[in-house]
Amino acid sequence: MCMTMLQDSETKPKIIYSFDEHVQPNGWMIVNDGVMGGLSKGEMDMDEEGNGVFRGRVSLENNGGFSLARLSLDSVGVQGYDKVVLNIKGDGKRYQFRLKNDKYQMHSYVKFFQTTGEWEKIEIYFTDLTPTFRGRILNLPKFSSDTIEEIGILIGNKKEEDFSIQINNFGMSVKAS
Repeated sequence: MCMTMLQDSETKPKIIYSFDEHVQPNGWMIVNDGVMGGLSKGEMDMDEEGNGVFRGRVSLENNGGFSLARLSLDSVGVQGYDKVVLNIKGDGKRYQFRLKNDKYQMHSYVKFFQTTGEWEKIEIYFTDLTPTFRGRILNLPKFSSDTIEEIGILIGNKKEEDFSIQINNFGMSVKAS
């Protein structure tokens, strides 16, 4: 089973999204560079172990270069938490984790992370998220909201490449004391 969960300071997980072998990855929206004329292709589906898999091909043709999988959430409170933990198996490529505190805002809060090709936990502190719009860093404060309403994974490394990242779960936790 693959899940997105919220974990409080007493380490009690709260599931806010789960992949399941009987359920398709409903709710995930793919946004490719075709919105700007590009030819990249991405998709979100599931593997035999019940993990979400975001895969495809990034193309630079027609000024393209990215693929994004994003999920709108009911408003999720983040008070008392300081980081997102991604349990993923990437392909050795660099990705972006993205979130929005309001799904209707134009900008996202972004942090790049490198995958190793092995299962790993990537910790992304809220204080490390940078406000970004269309690849440009904005002169806005760092993420400081009490809620999140959208999460996403984007690949856009300025080169043509196939990609595949397995997602076991997204969670939130606090710094270890």
